[in-house]
Amino acid sequence: MNYNMSKEVRVCPICKKKYSEHPALSRVDNKTEICSACGLAEAWSDYIKYYTKTNKRSI
Repeated sequence: MNYNMSKEVRVCPICKKKYSEHPALSRVDNKTEICSACGLAEAWSDYIKYYTKTNKRSI
């Protein structure tokens, strides 16, 4: 069994860091592949915007 375990190294267009794990899909345009850290940051940002819009009290 000879499995090719090499991973493709990508550069995140947002933070410019190299990553080799599975990319996240940007919520901005739904097609740009970004690193998981930037994907998580976009998700939290959207959550906070939604939460503050739907709840009148502050967090």
